[in-house]
Amino acid sequence: MKLNEIADNAGARKIRKRVGRGLGSGLGKTAGRGGKGQTARKGGAKAGFEGGQMPIYRRLPKRGFNKPNQVSYNEVNLQTVQAAVDAKKLDIKAPVTAASLIAAGVISRPLGGVRLLAKGEIKSKLAFEVYYATKGAIAAVEKAGGSVKVLRPVEVPSEHKK
Repeated sequence: MKLNEIADNAGARKIRKRVGRGLGSGLGKTAGRGGKGQTARKGGAKAGFEGGQMPIYRRLPKRGFNKPNQVSYNEVNLQTVQAAVDAKKLDIKAPVTAASLIAAGVISRPLGGVRLLAKGEIKSKLAFEVYYATKGAIAAVEKAGGSVKVLRPVEVPSEHKK
């Protein structure tokens, strides 16, 4: 190998296009931008603008509703809790709360509370203090000898205002 034989791999360096340098170059006159008008200029068209035609986002009907005060919960499966117990991240004697699950790394932040779901199985005897638990999750925990305390406040039906 000699110094004069050293070269880049093919395609390693891309040669810059020189636009607007005469008709003979193939990229003269309009410099690859086509004809005149809005799209030939910097900035192009406004996003969603269809040339004055009623845009698609206004032609289609709006559906649905986003509840402004919606509460989101941390959903935790039994198998995730059992994995934390097996890894000795959760204390079996202490009650399983949102704070203990954060300390164990099962959830990252408390949100509106913990929702216990029945996916997987649990072998350890644990006392849960959660905001919501499915019937299957409660049955599985009690079968393993544990208990579930639901902290969710009881919903009282409100009277309709006139």
